Amino acid sequence: MMIHTDRAIVVEGKYDKIKLSGIIDGVIICTDGFRIYKDKEMQSLLRTLAKRQGLAVLTDSDVAGFRIRSFLRNICGKQNIVDVYIPDLYGKEKRKAHPSKEGKLGVEGVPEEILLRALTEAGIGVDTVEQPSDPITKMDLFELGLSGREDSAQRRKQLSARLKLPEHLTTNALVTVLGALMSREELYDLMDDSRQEEQPSQAGI
Repeated sequence: MMIHTDRAIVVEGKYDKIKLSGIIDGVIICTDGFRIYKDKEMQSLLRTLAKRQGLAVLTDSDVAGFRIRSFLRNICGKQNIVDVYIPDLYGKEKRKAHPSKEGKLGVEGVPEEILLRALTEAGIGVDTVEQPSDPITKMDLFELGLSGREDSAQRRKQLSARLKLPEHLTTNALVTVLGALMSREELYDLMDDSRQEEQPSQAGI
């Protein structure tokens, strides 16, 4: 059993994402710690997701985590964000040789039942689902001509314009945001419609 949420969940690192991916059916975004301060593409992606569906921010309970929360509120708008807080639990993650500076467990080290309770108590509208949905992958982008082809960059640009997404999204970022906005089937239908629209204009050349 997993829980589903339409909000994009924001965490600090890849190990946090790995932990949540085992219990969440939904989009999970990593800020890569303080890198978010300089990553303009990630900032643009988060602003887009915040306006489209809202964010649920789940950072560590240390000072660094709260700084990242504050930064996200500033760039995405407080009204678009729900804060999910984990309690102060002290210890060390298994993969680490030493505890963190403050000695607190990060999201990756918190037991699943506590994470589930934190999400539920935050009231982000989670529902229980039996299985995760069929995700959009890089292979789908390749099959649709959005990567690996000479005109792929132009196709991505056209798709981004149609969906009102940031223009310069990388393939990885595009996979993430498309997964948040639509199903795999809807993406294929959208690309089919785009091709049909192109054919009449090409016929008239």
